[in-house]
Amino acid sequence: MFNLSAVQSAIREAGFDGWLLYDFRGQNVLAQRVTDVSPKLSRRWFYFVPVSGEPKKLVHAIEPGSLDHLPGSQKTIYRRWQELEAGVSGLVSGAKRVAMEYSERNANPYIGRVDAGTVELIRSFGCTVGASGDLIQQFEAVWDDEQEKSHFAAAKLCRDAYDVAFGFIADEIKAKGKVMETAVQARIMKHFTDNAMTTYSPPIVGVGPHSGDPHFDTAPATDMPIQRGSFVLIDLWAKLDKPRTVYADYTRVAYVGDKVPDEYTKIFNIVASARDAGIQKVKDAFAANKLLLGWEVDNATRAVIENAGYGEFFTHRTGHNIGQEVHGNGAHIDGLETREDRRIIRRTCFSIEPGIYLPEFGVRSEVDVYIDATGKVHVTGGEPQTEVHKIIA
Repeated sequence: MFNLSAVQSAIREAGFDGWLLYDFRGQNVLAQRVTDVSPKLSRRWFYFVPVSGEPKKLVHAIEPGSLDHLPGSQKTIYRRWQELEAGVSGLVSGAKRVAMEYSERNANPYIGRVDAGTVELIRSFGCTVGASGDLIQQFEAVWDDEQEKSHFAAAKLCRDAYDVAFGFIADEIKAKGKVMETAVQARIMKHFTDNAMTTYSPPIVGVGPHSGDPHFDTAPATDMPIQRGSFVLIDLWAKLDKPRTVYADYTRVAYVGDKVPDEYTKIFNIVASARDAGIQKVKDAFAANKLLLGWEVDNATRAVIENAGYGEFFTHRTGHNIGQEVHGNGAHIDGLETREDRRIIRRTCFSIEPGIYLPEFGVRSEVDVYIDATGKVHVTGGEPQTEVHKIIA
C-alpha cells in the first residue's frame, strides 16, 4: 500500500521538491517495488509525487489504468512521443530538485536504474536530478513486522544447516574416506527443502583453493573431494518459501581434523577481528544515535585486514543489503567498489563478510546485522564463529 503521507514526509526530509518514479519494461525494479506497478507493462510510465499536494500520472493510451491504484486523480494519457515529452514537462513543472533512481557518474549502480536519456529529458525542463537512494531504502528496504519474523526464522534454519552439513561431512568421511563438494551442497539443499525454505541458487561449498575464490561455483565440472586434512568454506543463503519473506545469509569455515593448522587459524583470526570491528562500528553509532553511512562500516572492517598486511587479498566490499533478494536494495557496506553514501537505517539488514583469499585457501566470516525499530543492533544466525570449526571424522 502506497503511503502518500509517509512518502511526502521523506521527500521533504531529503530536501527534494518531488520524486519522479519512472519505468520502461521492467528496467527500474526500485520504482516497481515502491509503486507496486507491474514490470510487464510495455510502455513508459511516470508518477510524480510532489513534496506537497496531489501526485500526477503519465501513462500510455494502451495501458491507461496502469497507475490507477496509486493516489492522485491527475492523469495524462499520451500516444505520440511529443505528447510524452510535454506530459513529463507538466509533471515536473515548478519543481527545481527532483529525486530519481539516478547516481551521479554511476558511482552507485545499485541506485542508477534510470537511463541517461531520460535524465537529460528531465534536466531540459530546468530540474536538477538527485539520487533517490535514501528514499528507496525507506519504502523498499525497510522490513515490516512479518518480514522481521521471517528473517529470524530463516536465520535459525540457516544456522542449523551448518550442523547438518558438518555432520554429513564427518559421517561420509568416516564411512567412505571422502565426500564431494556437490554432495555437501545437495545435502544443504535437502535441508532447505525439508524446512520449507527457498533460495535463488545453491550454496557455495569450496575446499582448499576453491575456498579462495569468493564467488566459486560449486558444480560437477570442478568437483573436489573433502577428506581428512581439508579446509572447507560454506556460504549459504535462504528464506522461508512464502510471499514477501526475506533472506538470511552466512559463511562459516571448517577443518577436517582434531587440530587446526596454524596457517588457517592465523588468517581466520584476522578476518574474525575485521568482522567484529564492523559490528562494533554499527553498535557504537546506534548507541550514540549517530548518522552512519555504508562506506564507514566498510572502512572500519577493511582497516583491520589492511593493517595486518592482507589488504590486497580482501577483494570485495564488506557486505550487502538483505531483503526479499539476498542482495537487497538498501545501503550496502561498501567503500571499495562504490562509495556507499546511503544511511544505515532502522529496520534494515545487511551482511558483514570480510575475507582473505589466498591461492591455497580463503577465509570468509559472514554474519547478518539487523537494526530493529528501537535502534537495537542484532547479529543474527547464532553467535559469530570464533574459531575454525573442527570436523572430527
